[in-house]
Amino acid sequence: MHKQIKKMVFLSLLVSLGVALGFIESMIPLPLPLPGARLGLSNLVVLTSLLVFGNKEGFLVAVLKSLLLMLVTGNVMAFFYSSTGSILSCLAMMGAIRWIMPRISSIGVSLIGASFHNLGQVGVACFMVWNWRIFAYLPMLLLLGIFTGFFVGLGSNFIVDQMKRNNIVFKE
Repeated sequence: MHKQIKKMVFLSLLVSLGVALGFIESMIPLPLPLPGARLGLSNLVVLTSLLVFGNKEGFLVAVLKSLLLMLVTGNVMAFFYSSTGSILSCLAMMGAIRWIMPRISSIGVSLIGASFHNLGQVGVACFMVWNWRIFAYLPMLLLLGIFTGFFVGLGSNFIVDQMKRNNIVFKE
């Protein structure tokens, strides 16, 4: 029972941190001519949740983070882009952790997640405007995703290491 409560508290903190990072991130203008381009800081909590807690909890954090971020910002349109990207990214990272994680680091998993996040967002944009030309943005977003995915993976490495040092690992 005590372990379950501790687990719920940490998951709640990760969701809250993801919402806070997403909110802060939405206010940071990037000096790039790419609509919707962000740093991906809130994805740090999704990757950390997957690595520390497992697939079910990581997916829950991804969904709750997107939903609560919509409620905090009031931006429903951004929710469609964010949630699709976040869910697709989470599923891709779950697959990467399960099937290729021993051969790649969490930075590699993060890069895969960033790529699928961008793919999901561009896919939603294409659907919203009914124009396949939107996919012309994808190579630029993927290039930006290499940098953001690298730093998200690096940050996740640091957080997971600190949690392991303090015996805060729940994954079985």
